[in-house]
Amino acid sequence: MKIGIIQQSCSASVAENRKKLAASIEKLASKGAQLVVLQELHDSPYFCQTENTDNFRYALPVPGEATEFYSEVARQNRVVLVTSLFERRTAGLYHNTAVVLDTDGSIAGIHRKMHIPDDPAYYEKFYFAPGDLGFHPIQTSLGKLGLQVCWDQWYPEGARLMALQGADLLIYPTAIGYESSDTKEEQQRQRNAWMTIQRSHAIANGIPVVSVNRVGFEPDPSGTTGGIQFWGSSFVAGQQGELLFEASQTEEEAVVVDVDLQRTESVRQWWPFLRDRRIDAYQDLARRFIETP
Repeated sequence: MKIGIIQQSCSASVAENRKKLAASIEKLASKGAQLVVLQELHDSPYFCQTENTDNFRYALPVPGEATEFYSEVARQNRVVLVTSLFERRTAGLYHNTAVVLDTDGSIAGIHRKMHIPDDPAYYEKFYFAPGDLGFHPIQTSLGKLGLQVCWDQWYPEGARLMALQGADLLIYPTAIGYESSDTKEEQQRQRNAWMTIQRSHAIANGIPVVSVNRVGFEPDPSGTTGGIQFWGSSFVAGQQGELLFEASQTEEEAVVVDVDLQRTESVRQWWPFLRDRRIDAYQDLARRFIETP
């Protein structure tokens, strides 16, 4: 499968961001991309740096005006398109929602972000209710996409559940960056941990991983923090966690990566992790914490 990834900075203009993305999608399609993955909340700045009700203006119904725009882009370019939107479900109920458009422009499915962080400069619980659709791959004309969003990427449970339902690959639209007060060493530890945990999902499940992050600096409108320097580093990893592509930490990129999905069968024969799982002994995983005497 030829997979296009778009790592870009975002302005305050939704129209400008969409125009820029549409041009990049067209460029990738002309290079043979069949699947194009966008970053988290790509239509706007990362507004979760502050708790401000004015930011709910970015929320739109799904389906609605945003999905209509991207549906037409997907249809015109004959690509499966993974978008990431701020969903207004009803008054007072909002989600961080990834929407997959198939090559004919139809909505193949959605994933509502399941794990919602609440950290300095990442005040997502103020905006998003936790997803209620669980972890289920989305069937497209290209195959089954194990789609999750950002904070979901740190949890092996979601990746495993997607794999057990036949996902052909794992996809993570992302918005993550450096805290300005952290040392350079700590910043790199965090970025390396971010890549390592996702590459481990590829290894443990024997399927590729596609992770697409924002890039560039976005100031904190409140001035409370030094803003976020999104670390880019979008990447594609193969079935054994090998890096097939890694983007710049500082520059925008739109590239096509060729991924051999047929390797899954061979890798799972060499490393039969699914065969050797002790499904009779994992009941306690559904508990929050296990008290020991």
